[in-house]
Amino acid sequence: MPSSASSSPSQAAQLIWQDIEAVRNNAPLVHNITNYVVMNVSANALLAAGASPVMAHAAEEVADFARMAGAVVINIGTLSDHWVNAMHAAMRAAKAVGTPIVLDPVGAGATAYRNETLAVLLETATPAVIRGNASEIMAVAGFAANTKGVDSQNASHDAIEAAGQLAARTGSVVCVSGEIDYVIDATGRVAELANGDEWLTRMTGTGCSASALVGAFCAVQPDAWRATISAMSLVAIAGEIAAEKVRERGQGVGSLQAAWLDALQLLTRDQLASFLRVEGYPQ
Repeated sequence: MPSSASSSPSQAAQLIWQDIEAVRNNAPLVHNITNYVVMNVSANALLAAGASPVMAHAAEEVADFARMAGAVVINIGTLSDHWVNAMHAAMRAAKAVGTPIVLDPVGAGATAYRNETLAVLLETATPAVIRGNASEIMAVAGFAANTKGVDSQNASHDAIEAAGQLAARTGSVVCVSGEIDYVIDATGRVAELANGDEWLTRMTGTGCSASALVGAFCAVQPDAWRATISAMSLVAIAGEIAAEKVRERGQGVGSLQAAWLDALQLLTRDQLASFLRVEGYPQ
């Protein structure tokens, strides 16, 4: 599946591959305070990509893990007061030592409790990256959004303006996931990633694992915009490869997770260059 979408696909692939190798070679520790639904798959995705996950949420120890980690990932999928307190503690500790924070605002806009929690978390520390679906990003930015539980009822392109405003207001890189992934920063850089497969939306934890992987890449790549592009490219291209394989075998989404983890681990430079479809990167 050769790429023709980017004006410089070979250069983009080279930069992304450098970041993939940096994760594999350095095995960054990624501290995740995430939800019950995705703990296992997110940890396995990080391991497959070459990173080292820790999934700790006790308020008594999260600050210690945040200080030693290469990145902290905050995912609000299954909220409770003691987890929220742990999120605050981890974010404060990460801020104090300059550890990059990735915020996944799962279900933003669905309930008042989620919206209030996100507002306070954003006051606690500025994330390096905010990654979510279109409805979530629109809700965090203060736009009207349509959500069905934690699923977006908006297309990713609907959230471009909201993402740009949120990036400008917070200074964070904002990633909108969807059929096209948009990665936007406060300086106005915008990248569009067109990889992925519809079957990934039928497997729980893909988006949350993407946020965890963004954390891994932020731990080895100081440009959070570039790190997010690299992580999202890996997630999506591995998904394409995995979906193609399970369809060829006559299998369905029940087999997809294992094939996706395999592809995260085994992706080659040539596969990356062949599959990559990106616009706006590099600049």
